[in-house]
Amino acid sequence: MRQLPFRRGVRLAVDVGSVRIGVARSDPGGVLATPLTVLPSGPGAKAELARAELARLAVGEGAIEVIVGLPTSLSGHDGAAATGAREFAADLAARLAPIPVRLVDERFTTTEAHDALRRGGKDSRARRQVVDAAAAAVLLQAALDAERATGRPPGQLVPGAGA
Repeated sequence: MRQLPFRRGVRLAVDVGSVRIGVARSDPGGVLATPLTVLPSGPGAKAELARAELARLAVGEGAIEVIVGLPTSLSGHDGAAATGAREFAADLAARLAPIPVRLVDERFTTTEAHDALRRGGKDSRARRQVVDAAAAAVLLQAALDAERATGRPPGQLVPGAGA
């Protein structure tokens, strides 16, 4: 398979949780991921506001792609959280078209983010407020690195998303 050149442009990554949604962004060169923000999540109106804010962020940041973390089980199967992430990604893809939305395996990103924040001196309470954005940054960095290594966009394109 022919490798495509690395795509330049800002990407966003989203770590969807039941209480908070972490968001990270890349630099325009697609080299470095950094935490951007944490949005409140939950049922009903909170979820709608978070999705609308994410769409606004993606457009405002000039994102060429949005990565949504897919929390599959260690065996690789979907549980309730993965089903929720797929639904979230589908809704986001419809809002953002033609900007592509991709699902990427996020196993261990929150654990890695907690470890990094702990090493950085953040206490347990402080970590809780930022760990979701840090986990999104871990997810995005892995996706950027994988794309550079393979020449292919990471994960699975969400139906209804851009090409």
